Amino acid sequence: MLGTCKTDSSPGNEPDAVSRPSRSFPSEDNLRIPEQAKVDRVRPGLRSIVSIVAASVIVVMKAMSWVASMSAVVAGVFIGGCHVQQGAALHHDAVTPSPASDPLASRAGYPAHWWAPVPKEGAPAWEILPQEAGPGEVILSKRHELGLLSNFAPTPFTFHGRSYASLEGFWQMMLYPEGENDPRAKYPGLEWKYTRDQVAAMTSFEAKTAGELAEENMRTMGIGWVSFERRHFGYRSPKPGEHYRLIVAATREKVRQNADVQRVLLSTGDLVLKPDHHQEPDAPPEWRYFEILTAIRAELRAKRRP
Repeated sequence: MLGTCKTDSSPGNEPDAVSRPSRSFPSEDNLRIPEQAKVDRVRPGLRSIVSIVAASVIVVMKAMSWVASMSAVVAGVFIGGCHVQQGAALHHDAVTPSPASDPLASRAGYPAHWWAPVPKEGAPAWEILPQEAGPGEVILSKRHELGLLSNFAPTPFTFHGRSYASLEGFWQMMLYPEGENDPRAKYPGLEWKYTRDQVAAMTSFEAKTAGELAEENMRTMGIGWVSFERRHFGYRSPKPGEHYRLIVAATREKVRQNADVQRVLLSTGDLVLKPDHHQEPDAPPEWRYFEILTAIRAELRAKRRP
């Protein structure tokens, strides 16, 4: 803070520079002063006054200069302080992780065992382990209840008047001949280890293995189609086709007809569903079962809204 300059102007305390020497009163004769003497007497007084004024001006100018300097210093400290605070705030924002990047924040309210680490030693090469989920994601692992959403799960359903033990059984069944007149049944030298009805009653790896045997026969025949209700259509279409539409419709029925499956699917909330096995980079859209389930989950939630 700047102090206020004060001068003591009380009688008897005048500054030495302006004090006047005491003098005796002149006699009447001495009152007759020549004009030049009058001028000479006046000049010293004027010079004293001018000196005082000049000194005062210098003091005031120095004081103003000091005030200006101090104002600049104070302003610099204030502005610098603001910059430091802003810089600290920016630094804080840069290093503070957002909730979206924190996997634990996105998992709040969900069963912790969905992400429980599983040792990689001894795990199948095809498996994506639960702990490999990213922020906001969950692996549809077959190691717990989310496995009900897998095509392998034993989740019986009826589709177009026929029963299927699992979605995998429905899928692989379409690779097999539909009776004796089917071109696949007539091809010479081929063995079909299972009937179509037998595959429809299978689940899990049993159904998958049956499908792999059928694919070997399809490669031998040089065909890339499967069938449903006597209709032939492409099996590995890069874009959604008839096979894709059938898989989506069958998945929807599986969810609708199995209360446990529906409950588990809805319990995943807003989590991003991810597969528990490595997929081909150019896999057809029906292979992406986790995306099909995500769409069905959205349908179920929309129906439940008032």
